[in-house]
Amino acid sequence: MIHFVRIFLYCLLSIFSVVLMALCAARLQYTLHLSLDDPLNGGIQFYDHIVVELLVTSIITIFWSTFIAWTIHGRHEHRHMNTFTAELVGLSILFLLWLAGAAVATSNGNPPDILFTWGNLSYCWAYSMCRILSALVAFAWLGWLLVSALLVMSLLFARANKAFHDPMHGRWDRRVTNYGGDLAMYNIVK
Repeated sequence: MIHFVRIFLYCLLSIFSVVLMALCAARLQYTLHLSLDDPLNGGIQFYDHIVVELLVTSIITIFWSTFIAWTIHGRHEHRHMNTFTAELVGLSILFLLWLAGAAVATSNGNPPDILFTWGNLSYCWAYSMCRILSALVAFAWLGWLLVSALLVMSLLFARANKAFHDPMHGRWDRRVTNYGGDLAMYNIVK
């Protein structure tokens, strides 16, 4: 049953990543094509470094979550790439990327850094770009929350079943698996 929940959460993470990618693209489109009479930054074009980080994180997450959901659903077994350890390493890296992106986007910047952190955006909701930034921050935290849940769930499952080097799909029978060691070879010969 837990594999269905994991597949669902990975699919949801992929959807949130697509939404975040679109929001980042909209923000970059706006800031890289400012008109001279735009009050933001005096009409001088710029880009937020954290938006680029969130864009890259969302693209990596789309590929990662799709690959993992496909692996779990298809019960794919490869010696190193499809183990719980590989999943946990990937989720740990994503955890740090999502946390850094969401935390920096949420932080209150000092006056020299005010363009690169947004802090409290409630004062500017009348503007569409401000609403995009609010949604961007919300989806960054939602993505981090899903990655955290998946990390904890996979870690607890792997620890409880002593399955760190077993296939990440979590539905194996050591007697018939393709790489379960001596028992698998015994079953094939038998």
